[in-house]
Amino acid sequence: MAAVAPRRRPRRGSLERPVSTRIYRAAWLVVAVPVLVAAFSVGRPDPLPSPRIQPYFDQTTAVQFATQLTSDYPDRLPGSEGARGAADWVETQLRQYDFAVERQTFVAEIPGLGTEELVNIVAVAPSSGTTGVQSQRAVVVLAHRDNVGRSPGADDNGSGTGALLELARDLGNASLAHPFVLVSTDGGAYGGLGAAHFAESSPFAGRTAAVVNLDSIGAPSSPRIEFGGDTPRVPSPTLLATADDAIETQTGAEPARPGGLAQLIDLGFPFSFYEQAPFVSRGVPAITITTSGSRPRPADGDTLANLNGDRVGELGRASQMLLGSLDESAEVASGTQSYVYFGTRLLYGWTVQLVLVAALLPFLAATVDLFARCRRRRIALRPALRSYLSRLAVWLWLGAMFALFAALGLLPSGADRPIGPDTAAAGDWPVAALGALLGVSALAWLVVRPRLTPTRSIAREEELGGHLAAMLVLGVVALVVAAVNPYSLLFLLPSLHAWLWLPQVSDRGRAVQAAVYAIGFAGPALLLASLAFRFGMGLDALWYVVALTAVGYIPIPLVIAFLAWGAAAGQVGAVAVGNYAPYPDVTERSRGPLREAGRQAILVWRRSRRRHLVAVDSREDRAEAESGES
Repeated sequence: MAAVAPRRRPRRGSLERPVSTRIYRAAWLVVAVPVLVAAFSVGRPDPLPSPRIQPYFDQTTAVQFATQLTSDYPDRLPGSEGARGAADWVETQLRQYDFAVERQTFVAEIPGLGTEELVNIVAVAPSSGTTGVQSQRAVVVLAHRDNVGRSPGADDNGSGTGALLELARDLGNASLAHPFVLVSTDGGAYGGLGAAHFAESSPFAGRTAAVVNLDSIGAPSSPRIEFGGDTPRVPSPTLLATADDAIETQTGAEPARPGGLAQLIDLGFPFSFYEQAPFVSRGVPAITITTSGSRPRPADGDTLANLNGDRVGELGRASQMLLGSLDESAEVASGTQSYVYFGTRLLYGWTVQLVLVAALLPFLAATVDLFARCRRRRIALRPALRSYLSRLAVWLWLGAMFALFAALGLLPSGADRPIGPDTAAAGDWPVAALGALLGVSALAWLVVRPRLTPTRSIAREEELGGHLAAMLVLGVVALVVAAVNPYSLLFLLPSLHAWLWLPQVSDRGRAVQAAVYAIGFAGPALLLASLAFRFGMGLDALWYVVALTAVGYIPIPLVIAFLAWGAAAGQVGAVAVGNYAPYPDVTERSRGPLREAGRQAILVWRRSRRRHLVAVDSREDRAEAESGES
């Protein structure tokens, strides 16, 4: 029996292997340069000196404050009677220590609650009015006092409010070098509404040196520092190092932080449930001290019985120590930049951006070369681009209908802030509205589908043209994303590099092509996994991204870029599974569903009209016959 000759792969540069591996590999050598730059740009921040006066934070008093707030006002839902009573109670306590107290009242639309009046209690320490202090930049201490009404909120955030009031008692008698402002915010459990309003409109907005937020500091779990913002920025390394040192001194353990990958994801998709975020986005160094994770502790079961007074005391003293270091420093390190922290060391954000942007070069170089090869082979791109535009029309229709549904109130609406994770808007899927949205989108797909479904054998050249058109669009999308937020390329790069190689594996069968195609979704999957596991969203992660889009938290340019990416993904997928067809010319076009429906309607009308005329003629004939007989 004759031996079977081994199967040989198509030659390089052929229609079956059109992507230049040499150009692709050579471009990766350029990427090595920013990687080396990043490796040699690692820094190590130093903390501010410890304060001369040791912290004397009274744990017992702080717990008493938390107990009274929780017992007297267990339901502090924004706009409720309990919320107003809690605001009056906090204001009374602060006035007892001779603070200059004022109310900052504002109106906000809260997803799931509607429009409510919220109140921030803003208190300036009495010694902040001494000579020369008014010209200094202020140090702000925050703690939200509201909850979602499902439990008394002893830890979240009775513990933070209790610590804030105890710090006020101590600051009222202290001699301060900087103005100290204590803020009891409202709407903290609903995306930091009070903190965002204070950061934007308070008299201290332009002269804040640092912000320390106390949120859920009464759980027995390990202390943690959160520092993400609403934009791809993080606070001063000096502030973080000083907070680390203060917490470790008081608790004996280094506080936890988001890991390196989590920080990269947060820079690519800036997001935080805590109230330091709006300050960081405005260039103010701000951190949150907490005992919860990336997501505040669940509202259920947050009672006084579970409040850990020792932890409140430890983090209260650590906060007081941190504030003392900030106050005694001649110049507090200010401003925000982009960093990625690895333990006690940091990587400068500009080097990470350089690596991510450089990672585009292999894709762009190989795509440009593929374009040149297709031009030499006279492969037509116009039908492929028209095919993509038809798919894009469906996605844009989906975006337009999404905006309409949001405007009609069928989807969550409210302030462009993160939606509280324990609220109904974060977890209750509006099934009817989403079903209707998918329905109207399916109608749009039915309109364009006859133009995109193959009705004849599709040549290899035509498939390659469809793939190239999608790659060119993805290149444009990548450049737009890089201009808006270079860190967001983290979610886009897998699709660029994986889908580029689909023509190279065309001889390996549809299963291999489908696997390569699936790899391209690793970027979006990484974001959803972060929301699902790190932020505790679970299966609601996908809906949560939709809800954030509905309230306007995600920038419009990124939403449009996603729609363009989705249309490109559809075209690449059609090529991968062998269901791609270039946009047909005039001679190949069949009637679309709308034209066919119109044609059938006209035919039905004509048949009905013909039957009616026949019936009229029959009646007239019978009438004439009857009259002749008479």
